[in-house]
Amino acid sequence: MNPFSSGTRLRDMIRAIRACKTAAEERAVVRKECASIRAAISENDQDYRHRNLAKLMFIHMLGYPTHFGQMECLKLIASPGFPEKRIGYLGLMLLLDERQEVLMLVTNSIKQDLNHTNQYIVGLALCALGNICSAEMARDLAPEVERLLQFRDPNIRKKAALCTIRIIRKVPDLAENFINPAAALLKEKHHGVLLTGVQLCADLSKVSTEALEYFKKKSIDGLVRFLKDLANSPYAPEYDISGITDPFLHIRLLRLLRVLGQGDADASDTMNDILAQVATKTESNKNAGNAILYECVATIMSIEDNGGLRVLAVNILGRFLSSRDNNIRYVALNMLMKAIALDSQAVQRHRVTILDCVKDSDASIRKRALELVYLLVNENNVKSLTKELIDYLEVSDPEFKGDLTAKICSIVEKFSPEKIWYIDQMLKVLSEAGNYVKDDVWHALIVVITNAPNLHGYSVRSLYKAVQTAGEQETLVRVAVWCIGEYGELLVSNAGMLDIEDPVTVTEADTVDVVETAIGRHASDLTTRAMCLIALLKLSSRFPSCSKRINDIVHHHKGSLELELQQRAIEFNSIIEKHEKIRSSLVERMPVLDEATFSGRRAGSVPAAVSTSQGPLPKIPNGIAKPTSAPLVDLLDLSSDDVPAPGLSGGDFLQDLLGVDVSPVSSQGTNPTQKSGTDVLLDLLSIGTPPAPSSSSPLDMLSSSQDNKSPVDLLGNLASPSPSEKPSSTAGISSMIDLLDDFGTSPSVPVAETNGPTYPAIVAFESNSLKVTFNFAKEPGSPQATLIEAQFMNKSPNIYTNFIFQAAVPKFLQLHLDPASSNTLPASGNGSITQKLQISNSQHGKKSLVMRVRINYKVNDKDVTEEGQINNFPRELLSSGP
Repeated sequence: MNPFSSGTRLRDMIRAIRACKTAAEERAVVRKECASIRAAISENDQDYRHRNLAKLMFIHMLGYPTHFGQMECLKLIASPGFPEKRIGYLGLMLLLDERQEVLMLVTNSIKQDLNHTNQYIVGLALCALGNICSAEMARDLAPEVERLLQFRDPNIRKKAALCTIRIIRKVPDLAENFINPAAALLKEKHHGVLLTGVQLCADLSKVSTEALEYFKKKSIDGLVRFLKDLANSPYAPEYDISGITDPFLHIRLLRLLRVLGQGDADASDTMNDILAQVATKTESNKNAGNAILYECVATIMSIEDNGGLRVLAVNILGRFLSSRDNNIRYVALNMLMKAIALDSQAVQRHRVTILDCVKDSDASIRKRALELVYLLVNENNVKSLTKELIDYLEVSDPEFKGDLTAKICSIVEKFSPEKIWYIDQMLKVLSEAGNYVKDDVWHALIVVITNAPNLHGYSVRSLYKAVQTAGEQETLVRVAVWCIGEYGELLVSNAGMLDIEDPVTVTEADTVDVVETAIGRHASDLTTRAMCLIALLKLSSRFPSCSKRINDIVHHHKGSLELELQQRAIEFNSIIEKHEKIRSSLVERMPVLDEATFSGRRAGSVPAAVSTSQGPLPKIPNGIAKPTSAPLVDLLDLSSDDVPAPGLSGGDFLQDLLGVDVSPVSSQGTNPTQKSGTDVLLDLLSIGTPPAPSSSSPLDMLSSSQDNKSPVDLLGNLASPSPSEKPSSTAGISSMIDLLDDFGTSPSVPVAETNGPTYPAIVAFESNSLKVTFNFAKEPGSPQATLIEAQFMNKSPNIYTNFIFQAAVPKFLQLHLDPASSNTLPASGNGSITQKLQISNSQHGKKSLVMRVRINYKVNDKDVTEEGQINNFPRELLSSGP
């Protein structure tokens, strides 16, 4: 007999497949068997149809395609005999799902079987319908299933209830038809029917408000009474599991009570007594008892407030935490995280046990316990909990240090009672796990230190001691180097000593040694070494006796393979050797960084400003106008591919040195393109704006006849301009020299007024609340320059305050904004704000003007932002001059 003929028994095929030693052999066997089954299907072999389908199901479970046998399922279902129907329905559930179109063909067969006189065939149809029922089948067959909920046989009622659950999940609108039959199931004595009936009522309550109200009024008393009888019932061997009568029914009843008691004080009062009884009488030494207790706790936490019950529930979870079973401890931690929002005081009593879970050997328990500890922290316990966590940080596994460090830093920052405690804890974290600390965390630490003048000396001394013992922690080294650069003289002089400190003797050479060691470490990255060079430059001014040694260290890095370090070293060497007079002014201490502004930016809540109308810029101690930092990408709506990745640019050395925040576009109308090192230098030193028509680069303006000298020589030649330079560049260098001498700022260039030809006005931007109109004019002799007068009109009945207009343009345009006439816009068009703009088009005659605008204002103390793009500039501006 052919082993792969239709008559082959299922067990023989399974043996042949299992005997295969390779995947290729298995595929060959399956391929031959499938070919044999296809041949039998094409010959309409009825004798072995059920056997072929059984083989197909096994092949399907192995992962091979069996779609060609789907119709065989329908043929077997249509057969009159029970054995054929059984295989047909099994194949239907296994080989098909509700998304198959062929499923529609079986609806009529299932309907006939639901009305069959043989209860076993009815049961097959209900099982199939409960597994693969689609929404269309649910609507067609719901009446038959509703009738079967009252069938005489309990097994059919049980299967009908399970099938009903599937139907109402697919079509919630049908839920109302099943409310009364479902309520009748709650009075059953048969535990199987009662179990499915309780689940059906819970699902009905979730999808139908009408069902929920009905069960609250009619069924709660009966459910409470039945749960009480179940909890007090004597030993029943038929339902007993680990000495508990039917724990599955216990759990289903508790879940239904949870649904019914949520948000209903009266229903909650009705079930309080039985919940307390279940919580106190259920044994917790077996898994079945623990499962009931867990569901009881979940129900207590979900129903309306009862303080005593919640304390009892939290105590049960506390017992769970002492269990040896990791699964029980994990679910207890999960539930405590929900309970802390309801009764944090009760959870606080188990703080010690929860802290022990943070030190557990199981990674999932450690992580969940750490999240719970984070929620437990408040102003009263922050010091003790932080101490425990930092102590554990010393011995924790490396893979857990990242999560633990992040939580500790967040706790310290959020609940710090005083700055000195904050600094002490952060130094401990940096010393133990500095390599796991994120950048924004140590940035925040520096901001806190700068805002605590009385702790500058204490901070730099503490960091000096810490870096001696934990110099391998990268972020600790960065913070220490930054503070030594800023407050190195306080370290040497022991200024600002606190009572809690011990005197420490540190010489100027010792201070330089720390920085030199950090910059020389092979493990130090580019950012750390760049910070070390800046610190050395600052120390060269603060420690004149070490100036030569510092210059030698800087000079050594002029040959660095890292371009950034090489550039900084060359520029700093030039400052040390050639600009002794201005060096002390250049390396003054950083201005105090505003904590609120930093926190807002860190949280992403500070609005960006590109070209703003807020008048003169604030002055920082070095006398340089500090533009507002803003991402140009946001306003111009550029993709991330168009924007260079954040990092250290060629001009960053002076930015870091002077503490100036370089903005892509300032309110003086700077071109919004990526600045080279020279562009940044010109911007920072506030050299007068070059004429708009000129296409010369900033380097050409600075040194147009310097015989191709490199930008590196720029600082070296600032004080000695060549006599052969053009007048414009001479003026530029003169303003730079004046600036370096007295740290003044050059005045902004005013926009010229003109009475040139008129151009049609446009409505540049309009929304439901705001209208912006542009009027245009041209300067005589400058066709590429366009003067715009913007008029802002308020269309709403509310007054707009803190009104700010921002604009950005592509790189072929240059934009200048004058201050607005006011920052308050009257309501209902009873006044307006005007503001003048000047745009210079380097592609005049080729490209038209385009602008993206953002308008910020406050209405009833709420911030409002409106954005838009302006493309409807008059064509006359492009094609004609004045």
